[in-house]
Amino acid sequence: MSVPAAAQREPADVAMLTSAEAGGMLAGALEGDGSRLLDWQVHTVHHRPGAGVTVGYTATVERFAGAGAAPVRAEEYLCATTARLSRPTTPGLVRFPAPGGRAVHLWRHPADPELPGLPVACDAGRLSERLGAQVGVELLAYRPTRRAVLRVTRVERTGDADATAYLKVVRPAVYGTFVERHRMLTAAGVPAPRVLRADDDGLVLLETGRGTPLANLLAHGPGERSGTVLAALVATLDTLPEQVLELPRRPSWSDRVDHYAHAAATVLPEHVERTRLLAQGVSELMASSDPGPVVPTHGDFYEANVLMDAATDSVASLLDVDAVGPGHRVDDLACLLGHVSVLPHLAPQTYPHVPSVLQEWTDACSRVVDPVALNARCAGVVLSLVAGARRTDGAHWRSDAEGRLARAETWLAHGRELLARRGPR
Repeated sequence: MSVPAAAQREPADVAMLTSAEAGGMLAGALEGDGSRLLDWQVHTVHHRPGAGVTVGYTATVERFAGAGAAPVRAEEYLCATTARLSRPTTPGLVRFPAPGGRAVHLWRHPADPELPGLPVACDAGRLSERLGAQVGVELLAYRPTRRAVLRVTRVERTGDADATAYLKVVRPAVYGTFVERHRMLTAAGVPAPRVLRADDDGLVLLETGRGTPLANLLAHGPGERSGTVLAALVATLDTLPEQVLELPRRPSWSDRVDHYAHAAATVLPEHVERTRLLAQGVSELMASSDPGPVVPTHGDFYEANVLMDAATDSVASLLDVDAVGPGHRVDDLACLLGHVSVLPHLAPQTYPHVPSVLQEWTDACSRVVDPVALNARCAGVVLSLVAGARRTDGAHWRSDAEGRLARAETWLAHGRELLARRGPR
């Protein structure tokens, strides 16, 4: 798979949106309503190869309240994107020309042009009016133009109603399929959160998932229960209903390995040859191995999306089912193992038990799927995580990204060793 021509410009886009030039655009965007930019810094960089670059900024802004009134300082979150927008006339959206006849669009959170429900979701008063109950809200995650997750808490509990629910804000164009997936799974007995409410501006209220995050279990170390935990994870995949096979099929992380190699090279340009060779090696191993039959898959099966019942070592809740659809079991297992394998690079002090768990789980998974395919796809998954290591905590993100890159190379090398031992089929 080749990288789209549009993606070739994206390293320059990342450089532009993280340089002093971005400050000029941010200041210009704020001038329209009489505000002044005092300070800013890059918070997050989101790169979707071929679809554009979006950057979030924390900013200190001075607002003028009117004649005779003292200016007011406030901390704000601003966003800029080179992605093509479906709603380019959204109020508050400011457009700047960019090289090549393209445009950079800027906005102040929560006025996201692709998430029209976000301003309501982030305003406790407006959301309370929408839900018919007084609630408080807390923003937990935000990926500009794509989605947001908020915790919604009832100010006053009534009867047996839960005090907390989770609000997912998605693009209106996809909210219907998102809700359909949730309802299909819960009807089949899969432990996914129930949909409590769905509105066509992209607000979907979900019940609270029960259980302990799998990441916590990995941090403490499952010990002798490690095999039982893995068996429970696989058993949960087995509960995905056959109707899932009728949903649109999405490419796996490894199917898009060229795109993720490009994204990795964008944040680590000094390692462009390593990322190219990784993508090439993953593609070659995938072509030389058996992915197994097409089955219902979760599509994003890793520790952050699984809550465990600590008493029974079973899966209590399966989260983020946006990518559920037909695929290969090896890709769900590779997603799990690939994510677990980078935890020591993300937080080495937190996950001292991961290497032994990872080895046990890899051996077990290699007995149920083609181990060459597994290692190849683990390498592809980890390569997809390299660009996401870029954060704002100084130089640490770079060592994390380079650690992920090395981990992907280790998966690939092991896959090649297995293929060499096997010989030609």
